[in-house]
Amino acid sequence: MKRSSSLHSPTFSPLYRQIKELIMGNLESGEWGPGDPIPSESELASRFGVSQGTVRKAIDEMAAENLLVRQQGKGTFVATHKDPGSAFRFLRLVPNDGVLRVSRSIPLECWRAKAGPDVARTLALEPGAPITIVRRLLKLGDEPVVFDEIYLSSELFPDLSLEVLGTGESLYGLFEARYGVCMVRADERLRAVSADRVSADLLQVAEGSPLLLVERVTFTFGQRPVEWRRGFYSTRNHHYRNQLG
Repeated sequence: MKRSSSLHSPTFSPLYRQIKELIMGNLESGEWGPGDPIPSESELASRFGVSQGTVRKAIDEMAAENLLVRQQGKGTFVATHKDPGSAFRFLRLVPNDGVLRVSRSIPLECWRAKAGPDVARTLALEPGAPITIVRRLLKLGDEPVVFDEIYLSSELFPDLSLEVLGTGESLYGLFEARYGVCMVRADERLRAVSADRVSADLLQVAEGSPLLLVERVTFTFGQRPVEWRRGFYSTRNHHYRNQLG
């Protein structure tokens, strides 16, 4: 059910946070899709019955969270993974020499399975629910840097296949455009592991070499988990960078 566009009852959250939740509701309902412009601050202020300053503060916070994008002289737009500038939004691997290179996703395998206990718990599915598992290699320039194993609900991605994955589009751009699933937030856990034979061959490193294992759960609107991936990162010529504060 679509959320109301008015404030009905007092809450303990600041007013701009309430406005942020209402805007999030509009995004979740699809009123404004990825890449679409949202109404101006004055229009939103009139709609919600608050000041432009309150709306601006809500939009500022959503822009800082990469949910909205401000474009000078054009307005504010819903963030989209089809924007080339979003390629590194969820990828924190940076080349040691500082030179950014074109990323290329190479699908390796795609098959159907049933959710085991770990996948079911992580993706909030019933045990045995149909899932799709994808393995892919990510190259930066000519160097293979990430080997991913990705678990998805087959209900959300019903016809996902190697053929569909082979379009050359970014994964999250594909999920957004073809399935209407927008990845808006991710939680990650990192630990060091040794390369097994498969990951060593794909990443072109010696077996036993140190790799960074990045386990990620990605969420769409409504805090719904829709992807669990285990990525093996080669840090031979790259490092993981996260800016804090």
